[in-house]
Amino acid sequence: MTEMQVTPSFRLAYVPGVTPGKWARVWSERLPDVPLALVAVEAADGEPTLRAGDADAGLLRLPVDRTGLSAIPLYTEATVVVFPKDHWLAAAEEVTVADLADDVVFHPLDDTLEWEQLPGRPAIERPATTADAIELVAAGVGVLLVPQSLARLHHRRDLTYRTMADAPQSRIALSWPEEQTTDLVEEFIGIVRGRTVNSSRGRGQTAATSAEAPAAKSAPGRAGGAKGAGGTKGGTGKGGAAKGSGKPAAGGRATAGGRARGGSGSSSGGAAAARRGRPKRRG
Repeated sequence: MTEMQVTPSFRLAYVPGVTPGKWARVWSERLPDVPLALVAVEAADGEPTLRAGDADAGLLRLPVDRTGLSAIPLYTEATVVVFPKDHWLAAAEEVTVADLADDVVFHPLDDTLEWEQLPGRPAIERPATTADAIELVAAGVGVLLVPQSLARLHHRRDLTYRTMADAPQSRIALSWPEEQTTDLVEEFIGIVRGRTVNSSRGRGQTAATSAEAPAAKSAPGRAGGAKGAGGTKGGTGKGGAAKGSGKPAAGGRATAGGRARGGSGSSSGGAAAARRGRPKRRG
């Protein structure tokens, strides 16, 4: 009975707000035979998903517990404050923490920002999720500070946002189990870091190298076949004569058939070549 071959795949977890689409497109171009499975997880479930082996790598928000996990910071997101469109903050181009002193600021349980001191006035109860906090903001109860990508994710027509000038920011990182740094993980690291296919350390580079190898090996054969044994071009002379020795006659140069050109060759071919080499007489 023939054993079935398991097709390799790569599972990429990502938290809300992160958009892995551009990297997924590059992956499909470089490794079309390896499916990329996108696994959406909540912010708090990113690390447990990797530790449980339910994903090969993940796009998570820092900080990440580095015990058993590797992490490469990728980019930093701006923090914004979300509020109703008729709020007085709508007149500002940029908002500071001090501007929120009189506002109720929600701090949901899944908040990814690290605050030393929470701004504004605290809510009576912390919303369970960012989505719940957005509903309360729409009801006019307070405002919410989140990474810009989450404000876009939870966009509503009755809400808007402004950039915070002095609030903590959220950083996105690529993380994976340290002991599972496979070729596919290396390939994805190369993609998110912007490496080209030729500079990648993973399977993409191996495939490109394998495609170039036959052309490189055939080059010496083409070069060798272009010259005869005596180092001259061509294989035989007229009438199937043997290859020439490549040694020129006195005063001449070797031809494809090994006969002297411009010298004292005894055959009609050599004489004709000699006559062609004479300068024309002037009258």
